[in-house]
Amino acid sequence: MILYLASDLVWATKIKAMAEDLGLAARPVRTVEMLEARLADSPVIAFIADLEKPEEALAMLARLRGRGAGAGEKERAIRTLAFAPHVAKDLMQRAREAGADEVLPRGAFDHHLADILVKLAGS
Repeated sequence: MILYLASDLVWATKIKAMAEDLGLAARPVRTVEMLEARLADSPVIAFIADLEKPEEALAMLARLRGRGAGAGEKERAIRTLAFAPHVAKDLMQRAREAGADEVLPRGAFDHHLADILVKLAGS
């Protein structure tokens, strides 16, 4: 399963619809508590973070990468990707520092969404 944090309904709909078109399971998370619940009840293989929700995105990345309490080998194996507007260079750098495997400008994420989801699903 691919989990995603989206800043608004537009991104949530794009990610969910594309995943469904590709036959991939994808579910939203909006808080660290929701992330914890999904980790407990689903085999999570990837996490996508919209950095326009910076506090939540960075907290979830830190949780998955073991910064703070609770991340084990299973969580650290989850592939992570973050995206942000191309002008948000500081946010993108913070995501890298929080442990994101890949950080993309929003335009590249949008343009290559299908390929990204397939790649994440194959991780």
